[in-house]
Amino acid sequence: MAAKDNAVAVDKLTEAQAKAELKRLAAEIAKHDKLYYQSDAPKISDAEYDHLRKRNNAIEARFPKFVTKDSPSQKVGAAPARGFGKVAHSVPMLSLGNAFSDEDVTDFADRVRRFLKIDGELNIVAEPKIDGLSLSLRYEDGGLVRGATRGDGFVGEDVTANVKTISDIPHRLKGKNIPAVCEVRGEVYILGRDFIGFNKRAEKEGIQLAANPRNFAAGSLRQKDSSVTASRPLKFFAYAWGEMSAMPSKTQFGMIEWMERAGFATNPLTTLCKTTDELLTFYRKIEQKRSSLGYDIDGVVYKVDRLDWQERLGFVSRNPRWAIAHKFAAEQATTVLNDIEIQVGRTGALTPVAKLVPVTVGGVVVQNATLHNEDYIKAIGNDGGPIRDGVDIRIGDTVVVQRAGDVIPQIVSVVLDKRPKSAKPFKFPTVCPACGSHAVREEDPKTGELDSVRRCTNSLACPAQAMERLKHFVSRGAFDIDGLGDKQIEEFFEGGLVMSPADIFTLQKRDARSLKKLSSREGFGATSVRNLFDAIDARRTIPLQRFIYALGIRHVGEGNAKLLARHYGSVESFRKSMIAAGKGESSEAYQDLNSIEGIGEVVANAIVEFFKEPHSVDAVDALLKEIDVLPAEKVKSDSPIAGKTVVFTGSLEKFTREEAKATAERLGAKASGSVSKKTDYVVAGPGAGSKLADAQKLGVKVLTEDEWLALVGEK
Repeated sequence: MAAKDNAVAVDKLTEAQAKAELKRLAAEIAKHDKLYYQSDAPKISDAEYDHLRKRNNAIEARFPKFVTKDSPSQKVGAAPARGFGKVAHSVPMLSLGNAFSDEDVTDFADRVRRFLKIDGELNIVAEPKIDGLSLSLRYEDGGLVRGATRGDGFVGEDVTANVKTISDIPHRLKGKNIPAVCEVRGEVYILGRDFIGFNKRAEKEGIQLAANPRNFAAGSLRQKDSSVTASRPLKFFAYAWGEMSAMPSKTQFGMIEWMERAGFATNPLTTLCKTTDELLTFYRKIEQKRSSLGYDIDGVVYKVDRLDWQERLGFVSRNPRWAIAHKFAAEQATTVLNDIEIQVGRTGALTPVAKLVPVTVGGVVVQNATLHNEDYIKAIGNDGGPIRDGVDIRIGDTVVVQRAGDVIPQIVSVVLDKRPKSAKPFKFPTVCPACGSHAVREEDPKTGELDSVRRCTNSLACPAQAMERLKHFVSRGAFDIDGLGDKQIEEFFEGGLVMSPADIFTLQKRDARSLKKLSSREGFGATSVRNLFDAIDARRTIPLQRFIYALGIRHVGEGNAKLLARHYGSVESFRKSMIAAGKGESSEAYQDLNSIEGIGEVVANAIVEFFKEPHSVDAVDALLKEIDVLPAEKVKSDSPIAGKTVVFTGSLEKFTREEAKATAERLGAKASGSVSKKTDYVVAGPGAGSKLADAQKLGVKVLTEDEWLALVGEK
């Protein structure tokens, strides 16, 4: 992930620091350009990418002598991907500078006025910024001769055959006012409903799902087989141009109107504004309508209307002075709450889930968002005080959805003035929707406070809890069985094939009728069944920490499972000790469990309750008959980092983050996610940001990857 904070403020940088950081930024930006433009697989959000560019430009502004022809500020995109012919753009396809606030937009308009030395009217065209793939279309004598992607801005990919399959792109231009040579430019995109439909089909067919509409559109346009592109419902909006032998209009808005007459689809929301206030009003209007447009946008673009003024304004670096992109907050979007669905988890928790009109947030299409618990819906915080200014959440509300990194999306606010008159406060159920049993909020015996979560009381027979426990059992951090995901678990559970963890490992031993029942399911032919059995067999041996985590005991995540595995060493010792701990808090086994550093009373009690239930012990014993559990790897107490706390930051190049943490923990160190006075080492790779800054501020020893490997004696 790109760094969001930097170790040294730009105005504090020395020349040596500036030169070194520009080199690092150039490499990181080039890497992300390649991922975005060539592979259609970005690894960071637009906001993080913009942060890198902004930092680079700020340093170059202070140290202009370090600007080179290879600087990110002088380039756009990435070189064309291999496999397509190259097309040199007669007029470069450059990108826009960004505005992130109202002040930035005001500054843009003021800069234009100062440059042109005008006090009067300044017309500016405002249009939604489509989140798709930029495309240039060359027409000669009215006929389409070539389609090319932007590439690095100077050389793109020849995708002519694929372009001709897109219905929005005319093969011959209409009308009389058609220049002999004209290059029309715009954006290839896909409607949200079509993207969702593709992923639903892909899931059924067992093929890879598309990450988001932008990636799907880009990947579809760059297919080697144009018939594949033709099968995808791609769309195109025209809004710009390249080489033109004659100009059909003298204004930006006039050119948009000409494109429409010539046969192109143009965005009907494009508006001519006369003041900065009108620009900002348009921006807010589009932001509000964002979720209902049907296609993804990530901001609004402003362009000076008069083309002669555009020519006078010209370019600075890679950006035109006459245009700017006003970006939306990358991690938030506005949409409509269609429904609230109650899901029952493996611990019996009733979790409300928001069912939304699909909207892209931070590069991911979001249809569901967490509502946490019933208090959150009522606008009551953990401390009992009001949140969201006391505004509750109701079905039909227009809401703001937020997503940060890999965190589950959540609703952060309600647009109250858009609330329907028919909307009523949501009534949270007091019975389990899966089994009809009572659902209660447990009371803390010490404080008398109610748990924020309402739980089903029928832990043994509730089908939803049993199914969710099985989903957890096969999840990535647990047994991680390839080909056995949530969908398959639901099918097998509902079909009576898998009702407990042990059933997974006895599938192959079942009678012929059961196996026939399995192979008759959609998507489960003989090959699929054989592959599934192979994947199950590959997990018959598993490390102790994964086994403990897979049991799905409340409060026992991967971290606590690791602590328990290290302490007890073997599955036999763990099982015996947990059953003994259930004899009472005064028992030696319970005292031993509660004394493990990191395992408090709450966790200890949850483990004891699990093993006090005969049904749970029977399930564990049945499972152990089918698998082998490896003893916990012994920690080296004599290693140079035993007892130390280590933080890894930046883009590690010689090992993955998980490998680094595993090595540290195997050698007796604690791998932490944040830097504090108790941190002993920070291992920093390229792109290290705020954590590196914190380490330097606190005087924590910072190591390179090579220095870390030398310290721990690893190759």
